[in-house]
Amino acid sequence: MKKDNDPTESTYNALTTAFNFYNEELFNSELPKCLITLQRKNLNTAGYYSQGRFKRTTADITTDEIAINPAHIKKENIEEVLSTLVHEMTHLWQEHLGKHNSRRAYHNAEWAEKMESIGLMPSDTGKPGGKKTGQKMGDYIIKNGLFQKKSKILLKSGFTLPWGEIVAINPKGISGKKMKYSCPKCLVNVWGKAGLRFACLNCAVEFQVR
Repeated sequence: MKKDNDPTESTYNALTTAFNFYNEELFNSELPKCLITLQRKNLNTAGYYSQGRFKRTTADITTDEIAINPAHIKKENIEEVLSTLVHEMTHLWQEHLGKHNSRRAYHNAEWAEKMESIGLMPSDTGKPGGKKTGQKMGDYIIKNGLFQKKSKILLKSGFTLPWGEIVAINPKGISGKKMKYSCPKCLVNVWGKAGLRFACLNCAVEFQVR
């Protein structure tokens, strides 16, 4: 892929490329365009979908938002970040093409069935055995499922997300105060001194400072 020294252009070009790729490969190119943003509501939120969040300044037209938390973007977990993108794209699918839209932020059976059909297993714990529907829902990648197979094609093409956020360490932690670290998938918490790095073996993702 062409290298780009412009951080803004390269970041949003990559997100657009990923959206278009999965739209074609997983959603038959049926999803409407939306505005993809980088947002950091809190470190435990990997991403979110918001219907009709933006309005065009020169016309009475709105568009939906898919937000990705830049604190979750690292070289080692690109596939996990991409699964977050597709998780939110499934909300976009349900809003515009589904038959049983649910209340805001709720994950109902139609959404869950669509997720599973494209290779992502809904789970409120982020691991096998969790509930498939609910208000707060994670997921995990189904081994040899459609998402994983298509993602391998995308990643082999040289795709990457070039910029991720450096998560700031709370200065109070330097004095010896313990910090709270949380798995963004299963939400398990651990405490330790500032600057530590933990990985959740069940979810294969890095804990984040909360």
